[in-house]
Amino acid sequence: MKVAIMGYGTIGSGVAKVLDTNKDIITERLGESLDIKYILDLRDFPGDPHESCFVKDYKAIADDKEVKIVVETMGGVEPAFTFVKAMLEAGKSVTTSNKALVADKGAELMQIAEAHNTNFVFEAAVGGGIPIIRTITACLTGDVIEEIDAICNGTTNYMLTNMEQFGSDYDEILAEAQSLGYAEKDPTADVEGHDSCRKIAILTSLISGKNVDFNDIPTEGISKISSTDFKYAKAMGYSIKLIARSIKCGNTYSCRVAPYLVKPEQMLYHVSGVMNAVAVRGNMLGESMYYGAGAGALPTASAVVGDMVFLARNTERAVKIGWADEKLTLANPSEQKFKYFVRTSALQSNIENEFGEVEYSTLDLDEEVGFITEEMTESEFNERKTALGGIISVIRFF
Repeated sequence: MKVAIMGYGTIGSGVAKVLDTNKDIITERLGESLDIKYILDLRDFPGDPHESCFVKDYKAIADDKEVKIVVETMGGVEPAFTFVKAMLEAGKSVTTSNKALVADKGAELMQIAEAHNTNFVFEAAVGGGIPIIRTITACLTGDVIEEIDAICNGTTNYMLTNMEQFGSDYDEILAEAQSLGYAEKDPTADVEGHDSCRKIAILTSLISGKNVDFNDIPTEGISKISSTDFKYAKAMGYSIKLIARSIKCGNTYSCRVAPYLVKPEQMLYHVSGVMNAVAVRGNMLGESMYYGAGAGALPTASAVVGDMVFLARNTERAVKIGWADEKLTLANPSEQKFKYFVRTSALQSNIENEFGEVEYSTLDLDEEVGFITEEMTESEFNERKTALGGIISVIRFF
């Protein structure tokens, strides 16, 4: 079966390597080989094993009826959307690792695929090499998914782990992560939580069957987390993790991406370094967790090739795995309830006037005090926080 790859960066070249390295076992399992006919990239790759496959015009792929499966690993929404749309309209099935594309245009592309009796799949768009999409859409189709909690960004998890272990400050560990290639030159999408936000939007769309707009999900990153926050967390017996959450709330879901204080008996506490994990609670299954490499060329490419095999087995039929174009109105985030850890320069008497009974956590720092609130809604907390003033940082309890 002839296939094409659009984008020959880290993931695209990884897909080619997986297809080459595991060619025999893929052929044995599928019953036919997956042969690369085209690779779309504006750059030249002299000496590459697939040098003869490179093209610079996506229409060369779209117009070739022999190509049945196309991989999109370009990243971004455009021109990826235009190219993928053209492939689906030409009767080709597409797999992508591009979470920005899936989060923004997924519902539309799935409709186009269905209209042309093709498939649009995206296992690698969430969790890299962790097989979470097919787990939800195939293995857990008999469950109502009541909650998903995900550490789904390796960059931020690496940074938080090292801040915790070595007492590093944010700027110091960001520079280190960039030097090691774990963080981009512009790390905004990762460190401000935007990447995790798109991923939890995709997962919530899958479990709800409706389109979740990632812009509706309140999102905080890790750029305000400091080494002092970790000192408090350690004193209380907690760790700090950036978690993307989606919790069933009546007929909808309540979503948020933020740093949380996590205790050792909670599964996500033990996910460290660049690893990712997705914890799922189903109404029948109960709790389960899916753990693995959330990024990297070969882990992500492995998930893409798994999609290619799935598509090759379903070339004659459209398989419904996505969600409708109808928008899901998420639950009001201001009604979410949490206990909060607060660092403030306010006087103890003022803290108790605003928050009543609190639990103090002290590091004997002269200019601040840390305390834990009772559980309350986000809106109630914000009112009291504003009245108190002197806020240095706030972290929710998981």
